[in-house]
Amino acid sequence: MTFDTHDARALEALLDFYVEAGIDFALDEEPHDRFADTAAEMAARAEQRARMADDDRTTAPERTPQSRAEPPRGAAIAAFPQGAETADEAALSARGEARAARTMEELRERLAAFEACALRRTAKSLVFADGNPAARVMLVGEAPGRDEDIQGLPFVGRSGQLLDRMLAAIGLDRTSVYIANIVPWRPPGNRTPTPQEAAICRPFIERQIELCDPDILVCLGGPSAQALLDIKEGILRSRGKWVEYHTGTRTIRALATLHPAYLLRQPLQKKLAWRDLRALRKTLDSLAPRDKSPS
Repeated sequence: MTFDTHDARALEALLDFYVEAGIDFALDEEPHDRFADTAAEMAARAEQRARMADDDRTTAPERTPQSRAEPPRGAAIAAFPQGAETADEAALSARGEARAARTMEELRERLAAFEACALRRTAKSLVFADGNPAARVMLVGEAPGRDEDIQGLPFVGRSGQLLDRMLAAIGLDRTSVYIANIVPWRPPGNRTPTPQEAAICRPFIERQIELCDPDILVCLGGPSAQALLDIKEGILRSRGKWVEYHTGTRTIRALATLHPAYLLRQPLQKKLAWRDLRALRKTLDSLAPRDKSPS
């Protein structure tokens, strides 16, 4: 059976749809038209799967009571790939890789080669950052979406366009800010990253903030504020309040505000975001000029 160009495009579109829907595991080795199956065929395949499961149990090595239980068969993509059995071990590996990076480019390279976060296997692109890495303001969101995954840049979809307009309202743009996310790979179906995924990626964003060395950190949305500022309450209660953030070398001011994607769903809340933006502009204007002398 051969495929023409149209068939190949259709197949690629179907696979993209499956990834969008979060489907990332095949139940059988070969596809089946289950609507055309007879009752006998369905029973035969069920018996075959049962025999395979029995074979797996027969050939599996014995485990002591202290052994870690295997994940259930068909449990989607493993949360912790080869070399990292737990979230703690994966985060420890990430911490070592992040601390070893001496420049932003080296950090990007180490993150691109990092295997201990399963999200990289379903994403098209590493979404590292955009803007000016020497900026005085750094904004950190949660995770990339579909448009960001395609272009490899953060905040380029509808929420990114709104963010650009928000920044322009206080005289800023992408040449005067630096933008990144807690998690640099798009979760399947645009779902929220799990706490484990955020914990694994956190050392990289913390090192990214340290290398950028901004004067002000802005967390866009609740997940970002919770991960970086250790804020427990919801974003509507925590937004607009200045707190301290230690970069690893110095303490800077940090502010949580509403995520642009939330504002697209709740436009009446834009007035709250506008208050936060004005507070950001006021604080930025009050800062002393940076010492540009060589260190």
